[in-house]
Amino acid sequence: MSLDQPSDFVKHQTTTRDAFLAGRITLSQPRHGFRAGLDSVLLGASVPEHTSSLLDLGAGVGTAGLVALALDRAQSTTLLERHEETAEMARRNAVENGFAARCEILCLDILASGITRRAAGLRENNYRSVIANPPFFGAGQGTLAPQASRADARHMGREALDGWVRCAAGAAAGGGDFTIVYPASGLADILGAMEGRFGALTVLPLAPRAGQAASRVLVRGIKGSRTPLTLLATRALHEQSGRSFAPEFDAIFRGQAALVW
Repeated sequence: MSLDQPSDFVKHQTTTRDAFLAGRITLSQPRHGFRAGLDSVLLGASVPEHTSSLLDLGAGVGTAGLVALALDRAQSTTLLERHEETAEMARRNAVENGFAARCEILCLDILASGITRRAAGLRENNYRSVIANPPFFGAGQGTLAPQASRADARHMGREALDGWVRCAAGAAAGGGDFTIVYPASGLADILGAMEGRFGALTVLPLAPRAGQAASRVLVRGIKGSRTPLTLLATRALHEQSGRSFAPEFDAIFRGQAALVW
């Protein structure tokens, strides 16, 4: 590509416009960077109904938070993203999908100090719901992506994961909920990080098909609760044969239903 190409042309070549929820929202995202997928949609669809204020940690281009707005699960959302270019893309996505008045963008490192987070506008003990789709490879696992934002979005050590949960606990209002999506193999790390910060933990395992081991889990906790953990039955994403989604998840991905659990 020539260096004297117009900036709009270059930007068009490095991003894509992708429809989610059967076209209810259309989002710009990097063509070659970390790209939103099923986890982001499931996370946004899992936000409890009538959530007054939602915080999406590590929001990327805003997929999960904007899904929650599109499905009317949340009245307003704050998208927190550390990379300036990605945060700007999230801002444009909010505007272009008609959510500018209901969406706030914060460019901030989740692992920054409390003083830095407050100065950037992240409020403490404030949000009724907090969601996160954190990096899913442990540090030193996998191959680092060439783009910094993509590498950050796919690699995390246990200490950093604890930092994400700590940030969620500080931002959530008393009695507020925190929901995280993560590979099932990392469930012990998630439960360990949430211990002492959230109670009434509910774990929803998701498997590719019925009878298969869960590949990912959704975990929700309530700040300040001491209710014991609940392990729900595993739900299958796909029909037993073929590539079709199970009816429950097909309705979610078409924007016709939320993920209730």
